[in-house]
Amino acid sequence: MAKSKGKVEVVRITGARSSLTEDVRGRQRRYMIAMAVRTLCVILAVVLWKESRIVAIIALVGGIFIPYLAVVVANAGRENSPSMPDTFIGHQPQPMLEPGAAAPAPTPTAAPPVS
Repeated sequence: MAKSKGKVEVVRITGARSSLTEDVRGRQRRYMIAMAVRTLCVILAVVLWKESRIVAIIALVGGIFIPYLAVVVANAGRENSPSMPDTFIGHQPQPMLEPGAAAPAPTPTAAPPVS
């Protein structure tokens, strides 16, 4: 592992998902950022109402629809499990034996006479 600026670089070697705590933290962070953008849109709409109604209305529409999108994204569920590292994908071992020649079909023989 390489160290850079006091942090240890972690190499993922498994296809396991991240922990539930990390997943919830990431979804909460995305939701809070969306709500901050929504708040800015509403404040912008109020400030620009007398200056430029078109921009104020666009900001107000953004302030109306951003909460819906933020909730949908936050409740989208857990991430897909990551794939295995590239070093393992596509590695096909060589076959141990070469394919053999086809065996000749057996010739039919007459049944022995019954006595």
